Order: sequence, then structure tokens, then C-alpha cells
Amino acid sequence: MATPEKYDCIALGSGEAGKLVPFLLSGQYGRKCIVIERKWIGGSCPNIACLPSKNIMHSSTIAHEARMNHKHGLGVSDAESLKSDMAIVRKRKDEMLKTVNGFRDLFDQFKVELTVGEGRFVEPKVIQVSNGRLLTADNIVICTGSRAIVDGNIPGLLDSKPMTHIKILDLDVLPSHLIIIGGGYIGVEFAQAYRRFGSEVTIIQRGDQLLPKEDQDVISCLTGILEKEGIRVLLNTTVVSVSGVSGESIDVKLKTKEGSTVKETTIHGSHILVASGRLPNTEDLDLNKAGVEKTAAGHILVDEQLRTSVPGVYAAGDCAGSPYFTHMGWDDFRVILGDIVGSPRPEGTRGRLVPSVLFTTPELAQVGLREKEAKAKGLAYRLVKATWAQRFYGLTLSIPWQLKDLQRRYWPKIVIRA
Repeated sequence: MATPEKYDCIALGSGEAGKLVPFLLSGQYGRKCIVIERKWIGGSCPNIACLPSKNIMHSSTIAHEARMNHKHGLGVSDAESLKSDMAIVRKRKDEMLKTVNGFRDLFDQFKVELTVGEGRFVEPKVIQVSNGRLLTADNIVICTGSRAIVDGNIPGLLDSKPMTHIKILDLDVLPSHLIIIGGGYIGVEFAQAYRRFGSEVTIIQRGDQLLPKEDQDVISCLTGILEKEGIRVLLNTTVVSVSGVSGESIDVKLKTKEGSTVKETTIHGSHILVASGRLPNTEDLDLNKAGVEKTAAGHILVDEQLRTSVPGVYAAGDCAGSPYFTHMGWDDFRVILGDIVGSPRPEGTRGRLVPSVLFTTPELAQVGLREKEAKAKGLAYRLVKATWAQRFYGLTLSIPWQLKDLQRRYWPKIVIRA
């Protein structure tokens, strides 16, 4: 084996922790650092996730509000005639991405080297890059993210060329009927967005509620709002098979459990989006050659300081099983940096409060224990709920679902430990 190039720190992947640890090690501590990135410089969030998706969702909100103009005295007599031009929506998103694509400049600013290619371990602290370079370092940060699950066991699904959260960002035509498999964050956000653009939308959810981690009463409220906007929500429903091609014509055969009976139906659509979970990007890293252990789910096994089973090798973000939010990558970066420079955060990742936001209208924000989690832990707690009728903000917006349901729709909900 050739002699590897020596660095103080190598980051495998340029997501939040993957770029921030080297930036700070180089900029503040004078360490020699390099980042290996396969494709998306800066990680998923600014390129194919948070920023572009929220840009599109904002466009959908504008479309929705335009259809409501007649209720605000703006004289739109035929709201349904307003059509969304997805080519313009996509162009707006692409123009925004050009303005945030400045990560290469940051690498120069912090004097961190960037090499483009796929990296994999050949020894515990030696990485072979697909561009031919061989690298080694005392500290290595694995930050390779995750990808959408497309279930190959469902007959016809792979052949239907379904969209994931990445491909749907580049649609330049409006689906006549968008079928979404999965009722988590991604599925629900895109469901409301495309309904507001003007598509017929159906969500297929295996369980008995959307967003299964959240409290049932909160999600019941949100589901009612989505249904009032015209989104069809199929709960307790599994996909049996798929035929056709997304973007042309799609037929999805379903089984829906209704009490003790199972009903079989087929729905027809134009496009299909798979949003039914994610897998960590760890299988192509040859972690076994490094001695880095993984969990049964494929996440890299780490302790509270995000140290792997190999001293000096860390893992952060999605691939380490941290909650799948960009801001968790920021906190992972702080934990890892502290450990590398000799001032570790005593608690590490233990006891972290993880805030999250679902970018629907209204938004669903959450931090701390949910009510059902408090119950499961056997904790004594008090519950505070405020209706829209008790909040002037809810009254001033005058949106139909708010006015009809002010007395029974609870938002916000607070769980307080007794």
C-alpha cells in the first residue's frame, strides 16, 4: 500500500458536523483538515432537503393565499381558475440555491481542503478515496447522512420509478393526482404543498395516525385540517402492489384494515412519492476494515461523546442515529469538537432536548416530552391546552377551519412535569 497523506482530521461527508468540525479545528486550532464529499457540498440541507423544500412550500402557501384573495376584498371572482406553473416554482427554487452555494468559499476561508469522491476505509484510520487519494488522520469524523427507503419488496414499486424527496423538488409539471406512501414529516409537508398547488393528493399511512410519534389528539387536529383542504388520508393501509410509471400513470393496489375486516381497493394517480422512512448511508464505507461497529439498523455505534468503537473515529448526524434534523448535526459538531480538543461536554449527547417543526400550515412545533411519553415513563404531569378562541392570533387570521372549530381545536399543548 502506498504511503497515505497525513492530516490531523478527516471528515467523511460535508454535512453539518462534517464541515464544522474541520472549519473550527483549522480556523481556531491550526489543525490540518480535509473533507471528502461525494456530491452535495455542504450536505443535504442546503442542496436537496431543508432549504429547497421550504422554498417550494412557501410558493405553495402563496398559491393557497391567492385563491383566498376574494375573502380579503381583492376581487378574485374565480379562485379555482388560478393555476400553478411548476416550471416557475422550480426556477425560483433553483435561483435560491445559487445564492446559498457558497460553501466552497468557506473551505478557502477556513483553510480546509475539499476533495470530491467516495471514501471508504482500508485500515482503522486510513481512507481510500475514489479519486485515487489515500488519506490518514488521528481523528476522523463520519458524517455520511441517510437516504430514502424505497421498499423493493412491494411488487412493481421500483419499476414505477417513484419520486423521493429529492426528485420531487425538480418537478416542472403539476401532478394531476399525487399519491404519497408514508405519513411522516416529508409526506405530510409535500401533501399540503401539492394540494395547494392544485394537485389531488392521497396519503397512504400504514399506522392508525399520521406522524406516529406525536400525541393522537394533536395529530387528529392536524389531520382534520389537511382533510378540510381536500387531502385524502388513508390510515391502517398497506401497499400491495404498484403498476405503471410515475409521471405517466400509476395504479396502486391497497389493503385497508377496517376493524376486523380488510378492504382491498385500487387508486389511480399520475405521480407517486415514497416518504416512508430513511436508512443510514453506512454500508459502502467498509467499516469492518476499520473495526467500526454498527447497530442492527445500520447506524454507527457511538457513545455519548459520539466516539465509535475505534479511538479517534467519531460519527455524527443521521449515520450515527442522531435525530434526523439538521440542527442535531450542529449539536453533534459541538460534542465532537469538544472531545477532540480536550474539553468534552460532560453529558455529551445525554438528555438533549430535541426541538422539531413540521412546516405545514399551521406549523407543528415540539420540544421535550410528549404526553404519551410522559405516560409511558410513569411521570406525574399537568396538561395545559389553549384553544384558538383564546388566542387573538387565531381570530385575526380568520381561516375557515379556525372559525368553525375554535372551541374544540387545541393549539398549543403543554406537558408540565408535576
